[in-house]
Amino acid sequence: MNLLEREALLQDLTSHLQDAVSGPGRLALVRGEAGIGKTTVVNRLAQLADPHIRILVGACDPLAVPRPLGPLMDLAPRLGQAARTVVAGALAGTCRPDEVFDCLLADLNAYPSLLVVEDVHWADEATMDLLRHLARRLPSVPALVVATYRDDEIGRTHDLTALLGTLAAYPWVCRHDLAPLSRRAVGRLAAGHAVDAEQVYRVSGGNPFIVTQILAAPAEFIPATVREAVAGRLAGLTATARRAVDVLAVLGRRVALPLLASMLPGLEETLDEAVAAGIVRTDGQVTEFRHELTRLAVLESVPAAHRLQVHRQVLAAMRSRPIAADDLALLADHAEGAGDPVAVLEYAPDAATHAAASGAHREAAAQYARALRYADRLPTDRRTDLLEGHSQACLLSSQLDEGIASGRRAVKLRRALGDRRHEGDDLRWLSCWLWLIGRTVEARRTGQAAVRVLEGLEPGRELARAYLNLCQLACYEHEPVAVTAAYAEKTIALGERFGDAGAVVQARFHASAARMLDQGAGWENCEKAVSSAMAQDLPEDAGLLALIMSWFTVLQGDTDRTAAAVDRAEAYCLDHGLLSYLLCTRAWNSWGLLNRGLCAEAAEAAQNVLSHPGSPPVVRSLALTVLGLVRARQGKAQVWPLLEQAASLVDSDCLLDTGLGWEARVETAWLLGDHELVQAEAQRGLDALANRGHPWLSGPLACWVRRVGGVPPPVAAAGPYALELAGDWAGAAAQWDGLGRPYHAALVRLSGDASALHQALATFEALGARAAVGRTRAMMRSRGVRPIRRGPRAATRSNPYGLTIREMDVLKLLHEGLSDAEIAARLYIAPKTAGHHVGAVLAKLGVHTRQEAARKVHDSDHTQPHG
Repeated sequence: MNLLEREALLQDLTSHLQDAVSGPGRLALVRGEAGIGKTTVVNRLAQLADPHIRILVGACDPLAVPRPLGPLMDLAPRLGQAARTVVAGALAGTCRPDEVFDCLLADLNAYPSLLVVEDVHWADEATMDLLRHLARRLPSVPALVVATYRDDEIGRTHDLTALLGTLAAYPWVCRHDLAPLSRRAVGRLAAGHAVDAEQVYRVSGGNPFIVTQILAAPAEFIPATVREAVAGRLAGLTATARRAVDVLAVLGRRVALPLLASMLPGLEETLDEAVAAGIVRTDGQVTEFRHELTRLAVLESVPAAHRLQVHRQVLAAMRSRPIAADDLALLADHAEGAGDPVAVLEYAPDAATHAAASGAHREAAAQYARALRYADRLPTDRRTDLLEGHSQACLLSSQLDEGIASGRRAVKLRRALGDRRHEGDDLRWLSCWLWLIGRTVEARRTGQAAVRVLEGLEPGRELARAYLNLCQLACYEHEPVAVTAAYAEKTIALGERFGDAGAVVQARFHASAARMLDQGAGWENCEKAVSSAMAQDLPEDAGLLALIMSWFTVLQGDTDRTAAAVDRAEAYCLDHGLLSYLLCTRAWNSWGLLNRGLCAEAAEAAQNVLSHPGSPPVVRSLALTVLGLVRARQGKAQVWPLLEQAASLVDSDCLLDTGLGWEARVETAWLLGDHELVQAEAQRGLDALANRGHPWLSGPLACWVRRVGGVPPPVAAAGPYALELAGDWAGAAAQWDGLGRPYHAALVRLSGDASALHQALATFEALGARAAVGRTRAMMRSRGVRPIRRGPRAATRSNPYGLTIREMDVLKLLHEGLSDAEIAARLYIAPKTAGHHVGAVLAKLGVHTRQEAARKVHDSDHTQPHG
């Protein structure tokens, strides 16, 4: 497992080790809950240690009767002969403990050492005494002693607590806490797995062990290893403590102590036992399970009758006192657990509203779904309210099928009720999300139906939003700018009249965006609209505009702007729980990486999007297209199946409008040498664009027609495409270079002279675009241009191992002990790419491990003559 978010701790420990071996010695206490990664950290520390430092590792075991001096027995084979003899005597009972302690101290004085004692919370009394003895005398010893322990398993009366009190007086003792992984780190670990990273973070609490077990068995609701670990801890509890833990599991992850005390007499003693077992913890007046998955594993084993009884007890207790907004979700949960549908319908809808207002859209969807399970007894209008809330929450949390289904049901019920205003609003909402699932034709038809319904009523906010929806669709589908502007004007007029700030800012954004896409002007106004939506705290409007800016910057090929726009959109959508928008942003980012020529990174980003179970069809289509194009450029097989799958997920208009679909098909045909297919696919795209203007879509298709010898139709073409169509290949290539798109610059140079062809070939080779290399060499042969044979670069030739500049960068970071993920973060490359570089470095150095590579270069540096 990559050591994410442990870099600072490793740096501190490495510094302690360097200081200790040159004197004075030190003791480092590394503490954290089970599974937090203490062993992984100390193992990595040992790997980072200089070869001349002796590594001594011993561990305490969870035995009913611990081994006397168990850790010392583990590390004895690495000690000097005298010390080994004394340890053997201690084992045979012929040496006193103080003799053993003095002998170990003398041995540590003889060698610079790293001494690790793991799981001290399980240590026997003699081992505790040994640590006391060593700690007091460490300043005179060239050693770092690292002791790890679980701070969630020691109580006030634990032997280790007394030892820690003694150590508190020593200034050479330092303490380090291992915190759970952040949401971002869990997301990095989950990348490429078919799981919802947010859900993994929620149930694991960021515990690395639990995270890795979930990722290893994503199909299991509770991984067997987690279930067994929890069962092992429960087995050590008394019957009274086990009952308390069962009750806690039924009550929920966080429970107020007064409520718990009202249900469990003698709570303090039993709770202390559960805390000492590392199952729960207390925080002020609240007790909670350390991880939601632990609670679920316990709950799974609680008999159904007992669960029902506890739910009824706690429901009654909570209803007898004032109810806060934060209590609503628990009340709804206990109401369902108690088999009380009336109470479910009393609390679940309010809990859903509260969650949605807090940006917790997944939780809101779950509460609406709970209420809908009992909604048959409700009047139709109230049932429809629930469907509408469920639809919105599902769609914002990327549960698209459920959201669309509830939206369709809501439309039918509103129509049956004769509630035209709500029917029109539901149609508008449905239209917005039909586009995201790739149903552009139905989205447009549904949006127009919404306007027809609402225009027959007194104007209101609903009509403003319906006009806004048509304004958005006109912009996304690249209709004439005047169409988008007309809908924007209607939206703004009604939005200002009825106080809908979100509708107003969105309308201004899309009107400016349409001009930007068609005429190249309007960027500043778009940026101003995004900033305005964020400043006014309009999360759904701001999140949408941020992701749209990401899309449009990619579409226009501006790599600098793309990076900034993607970072902003990702951060905002993460902070506000907008999962659907987040996944869209990440898909367009994969295309942006491809534009920069970073094929491996683009493929990895696209694969991560595809692995997420909530990715919308438009997002999946784009990611599949990126993967297909990467494979095509690399000269790999099975490209067309990916492109056909991408096309099957969405309407043909959507494949075109999102920007990459048809262009990818045309380029793939060219890479395969099929010029007829290039012209046919390009013409299909141009025909679809006949009544719409988008120079960033029509321009590349026309250029491909020209590149294969056809006569391109007169179409609107943006910047570099216009230059290429006018025959100015040098100007077009310069523009692409300025935009940070080397692959496109190389494509344009294929129309140039011999020097341009050589430059294009070098670019394709550097990017690993093997198929384009082959096509370029064929063109050079047909034009009688002889390729220049290139040896290794000068920097590579001068390196004694034949390492490239990038490989030397990687080697330096290997010497620092960094993992692939850490190297990737430092060099701004993908972890897989870093792994490829590491493999190349090891192969060129003729070694098998990272440590061997670091030592070889270290030794080489010290044997080279110095001037």
